[in-house]
Amino acid sequence: MSFADLGLSAPLLDAVSEQGYSEPSAIQAEAIPAVIHGKDVMAAAQTGTGKTAGFTLPILERLKDGPRAKPNQARALILTPTRELAAQVGESVVDYGKYLSLRSAVVFGGVKINPQMQKLCKGTDVLVATPGRLLDLYNQNAVKFDQLEVLVLDEADRMLDMGFIHDIRKILRLLPTRRQNLLFSATFSDEIRQLAKGLVNDPVEISVTPRNAAATTVKQWLSPVDKNRKAPLLIKLIKDNDWQQLIVFTRTKHGANRLAKQLEAKNITAAAIHGNKSQGARTRALANFKAGEVRALVATDIAARGLDIEQLPQVVNYDLPNVAEDYVHRIGRTGRAGASGEAVSLVCAEELEQLVGIESLTGKLIERVSVEGFEPTEPLPEKPLKVLKKKKPKKPKKQAGGDRPAVEHKDGQRSADNARGHKPAGKNKRHRGDSQAASGNRSEQRTGQQRDGQNPDPAKPANRRRRSGPKPASNGNRAEQGQRSSGNGQGRSADNTARRRDQSGSQRPAGNAPRKRNAPSNRAV
Repeated sequence: MSFADLGLSAPLLDAVSEQGYSEPSAIQAEAIPAVIHGKDVMAAAQTGTGKTAGFTLPILERLKDGPRAKPNQARALILTPTRELAAQVGESVVDYGKYLSLRSAVVFGGVKINPQMQKLCKGTDVLVATPGRLLDLYNQNAVKFDQLEVLVLDEADRMLDMGFIHDIRKILRLLPTRRQNLLFSATFSDEIRQLAKGLVNDPVEISVTPRNAAATTVKQWLSPVDKNRKAPLLIKLIKDNDWQQLIVFTRTKHGANRLAKQLEAKNITAAAIHGNKSQGARTRALANFKAGEVRALVATDIAARGLDIEQLPQVVNYDLPNVAEDYVHRIGRTGRAGASGEAVSLVCAEELEQLVGIESLTGKLIERVSVEGFEPTEPLPEKPLKVLKKKKPKKPKKQAGGDRPAVEHKDGQRSADNARGHKPAGKNKRHRGDSQAASGNRSEQRTGQQRDGQNPDPAKPANRRRRSGPKPASNGNRAEQGQRSSGNGQGRSADNTARRRDQSGSQRPAGNAPRKRNAPSNRAV
């Protein structure tokens, strides 16, 4: 089968031929005709199989004969999770649409927004964007979606992993309801299917490879090594095997910077790329790596999705990822479009749990190759593969009271207090047994009798409630107390009164009358 059999026009066929492609991949052969006929599509395939061309080519075919985009309008919207992937998809749109009179634009964060707003003023046929910057542009009235015909979610599972689900839902509310929806991803996770329920309409589902499967053209092996000797081993492998171009994946941003410096110290040109780098630095590092000016690109998982480095021969996992699925996407940077590649992992004993998860996910044990002089102090055993079972949702707990509706649980409230209403068990009649209820009734009966002045038990004196505070004195007692206090403290009161006159110039009123404040003096302090 050739691209001409898929329904593409001559300008697109010429552009594809110039890119060096003669036959479509499996995902392209199924997706392109379905998209051209206007159907919603859910397509899943492993990395490096040509998913980008699978939706770019048919979208250009559909848009080439329609009305041009009006100012600030977009006819097709492609959402990507990372800036690097957005730039790469934008390049594909330009390359495949070079013989068509269509306008395209790429917008993402980390750069100035004004040039992007100016480009959108003329209208855009194909807009490639990251979710955050797209919302910023919409809030500033720089882009509108009245003419939108096609929506594409590229690497949809990665967008959900990165927490873009809320931004995606905001964007979906802004789009017209009548549109074509395309979901392209490496996997069809449960989250993706949940998202697709309210997005696609009677979709054509395409899955050409098993879930979480690595390309068969990639040779995988690992080298057991102690953690503190990973950098020297990597340097030895690069020099002994004469690796001229490789991507090295680390787990942390700080680790990427440190490893890049260690490689530079051994005369191996290296550049680090991660989320803390500015967009300009990330773009320069990637461009220098593609041009061959940088030998080793040290990256975090920001580069594990969608980056297409032509004929990349090696990928090195300096640190194993915490999520096993990321291993498949990392090694998918090599062995793309049917080419051969090599994936090497440097594994220490502390990463045994991650290694078992990766091997269980891919369903195969990775070959162990020890390097002389770098044998680990703790051996790395081969453990049997685990059978990964899908987690079943938990059934709701039945209430103890039968069909009684459940009480809503509030934050900070203990479970036992949910039914009691934050009352101790003995105070709530509904939660006491018969004996407690009976004793509670007797207690209430005795209390009522005491309140009425009756003595419930003649053998015992009645208990009277005391009032808080001292017992008020009678008028006579009050007078006597006043005379005693006046007589005993007469001399001391006179002395205090004289002392207050000397200090304030006025006499304080006797008794409990409030003290009068003097007006502020005009004396200089």
